[in-house]
Amino acid sequence: MKQFSYVITDAQGIHARPAGTLVKEVKKYESAITIEKDGKVAKANGVLGVMSLGVKQGEEVTVKADGADEDAA
Repeated sequence: MKQFSYVITDAQGIHARPAGTLVKEVKKYESAITIEKDGKVAKANGVLGVMSLGVKQGEEVTVKADGADEDAA
């Protein structure tokens, strides 16, 4: 499993457009990719799941990839 943490810099946090961009990228990989904030975890392959985390500017998220192409993901 590979993971990294990232602090959101967008003034609006993760709203519909960046969530959609993330999901589009995630769907290119076989690996199971999740995003976590404050103990809540969502699969990164669905816009509603990502948006349900309610990530705001300045908050840290952890992205995890687990699978055959996790290094590329």
